[in-house]
Amino acid sequence: MRDKPWSQWLRRAESNLARAKLGRQAPEILYEDLCFDAQQAAEKSLKALMLYLGMRAPRTHSIGYLLKLLRDSRRIQVPDELREAAILTDYAVETRYPGDWEPVNEDDYRHAVLLAERVYQWVLSVAR
Repeated sequence: MRDKPWSQWLRRAESNLARAKLGRQAPEILYEDLCFDAQQAAEKSLKALMLYLGMRAPRTHSIGYLLKLLRDSRRIQVPDELREAAILTDYAVETRYPGDWEPVNEDDYRHAVLLAERVYQWVLSVAR
């Protein structure tokens, strides 16, 4: 698997997901930053899948757009339960700039990790 271009994306997704799951190990760690890692895990997972399927992986942070491209390609059936993962996009864009968003709480964080884990596990089930 390591010699395949998509495997590098999966490896990075796994790293981001692992960091997100570590949680707040110190009070200085912001939930926003952990959610950013969750978003990155989902984004990189979907891009890995696109490459696995012979598609181009566009330079975008939009989880919803990546899911749409996969659905529209008709190369794979995207589970409806993954649509909710589109909300992760906010953690890649909005929360990077202080003051432009509502603070992220522990429940938001746990939900973000759950969504990222679903995307990652689905991609693994297809691309292995």
